[in-house]
Amino acid sequence: MRLSCKVAAALLGLGSLLLLYLLAGSAAAPPRPAPSAPAARRPPRLSRSPPRRSPAGGRLGSARKPGEQRNLKEPSSSPCMHLAVVACGDRLEETLIMLKSAVLFSNRRLCFHIFAEDSLKPEFEKKLKEWPSSYTKKFEYNIYPITFSVGNAQEWKKLFKPCAAQRLFLPVILKDVDSLLYVDTDVLFLRPIDDIWHILQEFNSTQLAAMAPEHEIPKIGWYSRFARHPYYGTTGVNSGVMLMNLTRIRNTQFKNSLIPSGLTWEEMLYPLYQKYKNYITWGDQDLLNIIFYFNPECLYVFPCQWNYRPDHCMYGSNCKGAEEEGVSILHGNRGVYHDDKQPTFKALYEVIRDFPFEDNLFQSLYYPLQSKFLDTVHTLCGRIPQVFLKQIEKTMKKVYENRVIVYLGANHRY
Repeated sequence: MRLSCKVAAALLGLGSLLLLYLLAGSAAAPPRPAPSAPAARRPPRLSRSPPRRSPAGGRLGSARKPGEQRNLKEPSSSPCMHLAVVACGDRLEETLIMLKSAVLFSNRRLCFHIFAEDSLKPEFEKKLKEWPSSYTKKFEYNIYPITFSVGNAQEWKKLFKPCAAQRLFLPVILKDVDSLLYVDTDVLFLRPIDDIWHILQEFNSTQLAAMAPEHEIPKIGWYSRFARHPYYGTTGVNSGVMLMNLTRIRNTQFKNSLIPSGLTWEEMLYPLYQKYKNYITWGDQDLLNIIFYFNPECLYVFPCQWNYRPDHCMYGSNCKGAEEEGVSILHGNRGVYHDDKQPTFKALYEVIRDFPFEDNLFQSLYYPLQSKFLDTVHTLCGRIPQVFLKQIEKTMKKVYENRVIVYLGANHRY
């Protein structure tokens, strides 16, 4: 009996060592492929044709006629998660790091809609081609020029940050896309996009967009203290992370301050801008606040951890959702990734930027991040590292658990 106990203990110890070995090496050396799943469960390919290069930018599954709009929608059995971003000026690197964070952690296939100035298009294509195939197979992309369907294009382009007003025209341009997630270039995903994508299912029958509050505390909120125009709720909403049901937006007649009857989204944009242009400070975000002030039933408000900004910690921690669950999406507005005002935000940006795609996530991302955080404890944001680390640690553990299960499944012998 004593001998059997010793053997069992030895086997248990060997099993533990094997598990640790697999955890440490699973990212550095890709696991053997698992047995192919039944055909019904296998994610459908966008096209069986050999990949072709689109003259408008992006990787296409099949050839298309000149001038034909690229349709990135997948079969309904495995829909693509659509992510849109607008990049102008010096935002190339920020945009690529944002896309990298999306690809690192997401589970389902992604479709990127990149709106960029013509001069940036070749650089986007060059950089995305350099990513390893193990990651490029997880997404498709298309690059679009900056266009405005109504009003003066130069006025729109100069409204607030360069090209930022392009987001207002997504329902008009992406006519074949049902829903998408729009994010600013200075956003980082610390958990799978899949998780915020599920919020679309929580919309009621009138809701067609989702955003987070601009502030949690009215007495320090910008809108509640300084706004000279209508805005949503008590503190306004921030448009840096915006979930949109484009089909509903296209089909809705919006109440407004222009005429008694409703207007479509496209009909409303330019007249609304003309009426309030002398009163708005934050450009297109202010216009969105005005729209949802008159149509509050159309907006779903998600909690602050889905759009976590320096305001949530630089005056003291005021995002309870992040304290409980951790930051889900980091929004480094005000250029904090590129100066020393908020080193905690800068540390996250630099670690994701420098992470070699196929390295071990814990060794080459999580541990360097912990080390960098030690240098930020002199700031209020740096004193709550668990808020920034909780979701990213949870996400990485899931990645490794899945890889170990696949590895063991592929090598199990009966």
